[in-house]
Amino acid sequence: MPVRRFAACPDAGMTTAEYAVGTVAACGFAAVLYKVVTSEAVSGAIAKLVERALDVGF
Repeated sequence: MPVRRFAACPDAGMTTAEYAVGTVAACGFAAVLYKVVTSEAVSGAIAKLVERALDVGF
């Protein structure tokens, strides 16, 4: 009977290759995001935002 249970749902989980591709894609996305966030333009914008937030009087 176990054969029928597995045959009824052949795509129940990810295979090792799919995990590897997903991991590589996530690492690639993280690398691109890191480059964007650490770029001079974005760093300057974040610094200005923090300065503006700290200069607000209550």
